[in-house]
Order: sequence, then C-alpha cells, then structure tokens
Amino acid sequence: MAFLGTAPARADDISASARGVVRVVTIAVVGDDVVGFGHGSGFAVSPNRIVTNAHVVELADRYPDNVVIGVVPSEGDKSYQGRLIAIDKQRDLALIEFSGIRLAPLTLYSGAPGDGETLIALGYPGNVDVATARSAADFITPQSPVRSQGGYAGLRSLEGTSVLLHTASIARGNSGGPLLDRCGRVLGVNSAITRGDEGDSSFAFAIAGTELAAFLTAAKQPFATVAMPCTSVEEQMALERNADEKARAEADQQSRADAARADAARQDAITQARTRNEAARENFMAGAAVLLVLGALAVGGAGLLLSRDRRREAIWVALGGGVLMIGAVALFLSRPGFDESKVMPMPRASGTPTVPSPIELGRMVCTLVPERSRVTVTAIDTVDLDIGTDGCINGRTQYAEAGTHWQRVLVPDQDQSVSVLDYDPGTRTYTNTRYLLSAEQMKAARALRAEVPIKQCSTDQTARARLATQQQALRAALPPVYNEKLVYRCAAGAGATPKP
Repeated sequence: MAFLGTAPARADDISASARGVVRVVTIAVVGDDVVGFGHGSGFAVSPNRIVTNAHVVELADRYPDNVVIGVVPSEGDKSYQGRLIAIDKQRDLALIEFSGIRLAPLTLYSGAPGDGETLIALGYPGNVDVATARSAADFITPQSPVRSQGGYAGLRSLEGTSVLLHTASIARGNSGGPLLDRCGRVLGVNSAITRGDEGDSSFAFAIAGTELAAFLTAAKQPFATVAMPCTSVEEQMALERNADEKARAEADQQSRADAARADAARQDAITQARTRNEAARENFMAGAAVLLVLGALAVGGAGLLLSRDRRREAIWVALGGGVLMIGAVALFLSRPGFDESKVMPMPRASGTPTVPSPIELGRMVCTLVPERSRVTVTAIDTVDLDIGTDGCINGRTQYAEAGTHWQRVLVPDQDQSVSVLDYDPGTRTYTNTRYLLSAEQMKAARALRAEVPIKQCSTDQTARARLATQQQALRAALPPVYNEKLVYRCAAGAGATPKP
C-alpha cells in the first residue's frame, strides 16, 4: 500500500528524466579555508557520469588540486565527489565521473524540434536557491530540480557552436542542465541567457544535441539515442486500442482461414479415402464372386464325378468347392468399411508452403511495431526469444499464466525501471511495458519482488500459481499509466540467439 501511495497518477516523462538530473557544486579551498563556491546543473549520460557546462567546472580544470567538484543527486540523502575527465571549452561542455550511486541516464533525441514545440528545462536556478536556501548545507542536500516550460524559437550559432534558442525560464544555476522535449529526451544543454534590457524579452541558449553527441563521441563516452517522434500517452493509448482490435481481428481472420484450410484438407482427404475404400470394396466383392463361381463349378464337377462312380475324386473336389465358397463368403464379409472420423489429412509434399500455427514454440525473432509502440528513452532493437512449454522463456526465466498470455514482471537490482513482459501466443506478440520509477518506488518494488517464489523455469504447477499471484500484486502496485510500451511482432527464426 505504501508503494501504491507513492505511485504517480499518470506517466510523467519529465519526472522520470529528473531522476538523472544533478546539482554540480564547486568548492575552492586554500589550506583549510573555503575561498570560493559555485554551482550549476548537470545530467547523467551513464549511471556514473554526468554532463555539465565547461564554465561550471572551469575552476576545477584550472586548479585541480584546490577545487573539489560535488555531485548532488535529485534523490537520496547524500552528495558525492566528482572528477573531471573531459572538457571542451569551445562547446562549453564537460564530463564528470563519480562513484557511490547509480543514476538513471537520460536519452538524447536524434531528431530536431519543430517550430514552436514545447520544451522543458530542468535544473537548479540560483535565484530559487538564494530565496530558499537557509545555509550552505542546502546546496549539497539532494532535492528535485526545478522545471520550466517554453517554446522552441530557432537554431542559432554562438561563437561557432550550434545552439537552440528557446523561451523556457532559466537562471544562472541552470547552466549544464538538460533541455527536454515533452517525452523527456535531451535536445540540448542549457548554457546562457540573453539580457532583458529595457523591457526586451529574455531568451535562453542550449548547446544543441548534435554538439553534445560530438563531444561525447570524442570523449569515448557511450550514450543512448532515440529517433522516434514524441507522442503522448493518451495519443498512444488511443492508437493502441485500435491496433489491439485490428490485431485481434487479424488473428481471428487468420484462425478462420486456418480452420477453413484444415476443413478443406480434411474433406479432400475424406473424398480420397472414400474413393480408395470403394475401389477396395469392389475388389473384395469381385474376388468373392470369382471364388463363389469357382466353388460352384467345383461342386458341379464333384456331382459329375459321382455320377461316373468316381466317389473318391468327387469327395475331394466337393471339399475344394466348399472351401472356395466359404472363402468367397469370408472375403465378402471382410470387405473394408468406411469411418470418416478416422480420416486424417495427408501430409504436405516436401517444399509445399505451410501456414504457421497461431501458437508456436521455439526460437522467435521479434521486431518492433512502431505504430503500436510508445518509445521515449529505450533504444530500439530486435528481441530474440526461445518460447518453451509452460511459460519457460529462453530456457531460464519462468513466466506466469495471465489468461491466455505468459507474463513476467521484471524488477532489476540497479536500474530504476520496472518492466511488464508479456507474450501472447495467439498473435505472437511480445510487449515490454516500462514504468520509470523513483528511488522510493523501486525500493518498494524490490521488496515485493523478494517474495516471488521462483525465478527459473519450473514444472511445479503450485509454484507457478504462486508466481502468478505475486505478479498480480506487483502489477497492482504499479502506476496506472506506463512511460513506455514497446510492442514486437514475432516470427519463427531458426537462427535467433536469445538474449540474457
């Protein structure tokens, strides 16, 4: 219930991105005296590395022995010491490494914002800090970043660097913080503002995502990117309902077509079997008729022999005729009958195309269906599955029965997300529904996961039933609306190699 109480009423992609936003603090020390203090913002591009502006950590670059870099996450109760590992003063970007905590990395959007598109800035504006901070300790105490919203105003060049011009309100402490689209993907790094002299409107500059990608690539720092346009959860759910109905209709149509083909094949097999049966019966009856005629001739011959006083020969010929007549009756009575319930369709000839069964086992290659998916931060890739009996996936993970589907709720030890993995054998559809949760929500989810009775594949039906019950508890504790939903269509793939 505590987990349920902390779950947001809807998916908030900006809050999900805020988990990876940090305050960057620089403290200049000479001897035992603090002689300088500065702060800005930053965001994670990997679990233990953040990006910020070069001017935020300029003193640390100039005086590495006298300036300490502090990284203050948006969650938790501690701050951590950072180390400058790359800086590009031309682009005004820097990369900082730290340890002691894993952050949720943000994802870069590889597309470009449209004119007037809504953009969101996250960070720690200094004017808010000045108004609310009661002591220096407040600057190194974790707290959620401030968000502001504005519009995209165009692409410009600032001292040779591509920058995004926007109207989201930022202040000095926002330097190094992310500029996001509505789905929480990074478009740029906030770095400067214009002066609003004599009533002029203020604008903000953010280092463009292309410049950030070039900087990270030069620093040999891997980062996540997505190219799919942003759609709202509401829009996606409407598309989803239509797609689900279409998928069910296609599955029903395929099922009816398979049934019609099977019925046609059976009727053809029955017709062929009946023809073969009639031919066999006619052969049996013809044989019986021949035996009967031969038997009658033999009996007639015996009578002729008897009339000529050849009694011994007449007896043997009569016995032979009787045997032939009995054989004729037996052959007639043993003619084959016909029972169409025992007729099976003939196997297809080699090389003839087959129609796959709607329920398949074995290796599958699953490909993303973009029109049915909402992708915000996850890189798109194919998924290889090995579908076993009784919900055993990839030979090691037990899925639980969920109606006609197989389902597993995945709660990782380190990442801040919960995935509901679902395989529908009727439509061969694999779905990964992801919830990007806060640290407190993940702690509660892991506590529920600890009660899951089985992890690996099992033939114990009682244990699988308990797993299904526990999975229901986990699903009930999740927010009612997801952040991401990745829908894959699966097809048989003999060469597929299941992922761990």
